[in-house]
Amino acid sequence: MTIEQTIEIPANRRIIFEVPSQVPIGTTARLELVWPHLEKTENGPTPRQPRTPISRYFGILSPDTYGDGVVYQREVRDEWDD
Repeated sequence: MTIEQTIEIPANRRIIFEVPSQVPIGTTARLELVWPHLEKTENGPTPRQPRTPISRYFGILSPDTYGDGVVYQREVRDEWDD
């Protein structure tokens, strides 16, 4: 069973969580509290936009861009002075 609820944090910063009566007593549960990253500003902490995961950009270059990665890397290294 999964319960998900979005709430606003009250002024006293206390959250009361009631478990449904269908959940047997003694059951092990995991409670997860998630909030957006906060950015410090003049007016106090404010939520900032989540960052785009880098995995979103995997595979966007065509394999023909650089050809074989190992061959390209060796060519670049050959340009270095010893």
